[in-house]
Amino acid sequence: MQIGHRKIGREAPPFVIAEMSGNHNQSLERALEIVEVAAKTGAHALKIQTYTPDTMTLDLDEREFHISDPKSLWAGTSLYKLYGQAYTPWEWHKPIFDRARELGIIAFSTPFDDTAVDLLESLNVPCYKIASFENTDLPLIRRVAATGKPMIISTGMATVAELDETVRAAREAGCKDLVLLKCTSTYPATAANTNILTIPHLRELFGCEVGLSDHTMGVGVSVASVALGATVVEKHFTLNRADGGVDSSFSMEPGEMAQLVVETERAWQALGQVSYGITEAEKPSLAFRRSIYIAKDLKSGDTLTRENLRCIRPGMGLPPKYYDMLLGRRVNKDVSKGAPMSWDLLG
Repeated sequence: MQIGHRKIGREAPPFVIAEMSGNHNQSLERALEIVEVAAKTGAHALKIQTYTPDTMTLDLDEREFHISDPKSLWAGTSLYKLYGQAYTPWEWHKPIFDRARELGIIAFSTPFDDTAVDLLESLNVPCYKIASFENTDLPLIRRVAATGKPMIISTGMATVAELDETVRAAREAGCKDLVLLKCTSTYPATAANTNILTIPHLRELFGCEVGLSDHTMGVGVSVASVALGATVVEKHFTLNRADGGVDSSFSMEPGEMAQLVVETERAWQALGQVSYGITEAEKPSLAFRRSIYIAKDLKSGDTLTRENLRCIRPGMGLPPKYYDMLLGRRVNKDVSKGAPMSWDLLG
């Protein structure tokens, strides 16, 4: 499959997405700087989110609308206020996408309702992302799938049965190109809670491209996911975690994102194919294998013993597997110390 000008699949380097989310901190100038810096890191795509507080929730600060979990990054506020801090104003979408195109980076978004899809269609986005918290919203899934554009769906919290419903809904509504991202919906996530062995299982179950939406710190989990077949990696991105913001604490900084791009591609290159025996690049190293050498000066007729015949480096003599066979044999000529053992030295 392909998104914009990038091929997605195991024959191509991993597709790295920098997720801006709310890290613009309500500044269009900062948002555009994030686009520019993301492009400089080598990230292949820049993603935002398309919603308003009113399309996400109700303006209430009580019961389940209040974030009371003391472990939450957003404890003490309401859902409505949180989304008011984090949302990307709709009039910013076009300048953000335009700047990304100028810089050669693919830009797209996560819609949260039909009005968001309508806006994004008017801006001709090349694909859509469905967030983990919306992966059971089948009406939204069908609306996005009906655009016919590639869909990337995070699988956080979803059971296999729920994912089956989601994938069926997407495909039946017109989605032909689908990526499922293994995701742990905690912020930040721990490596121990990431379970990336699920990635090849997702590919096998649903017959689609797979990847990782990674909320852990650092690049280790993302790099490991590529070894397990991830072809897409998404990470939250900010200019500087110290600047604050709703997602800053678990977002990557520019140097880390650049490292992620390099190391995930390196992991992909390392996969190669099942291979045994010498490669073209290894041929010069054959000289440094162990082989059998004459270890003392010998006269014609002398017997080969453990004192005058040794297995050492380099590799110009007979292979060590013949060592025991050679012991007790006689040489047919004078031989100097350091001569590689060969069959023509035997009487």
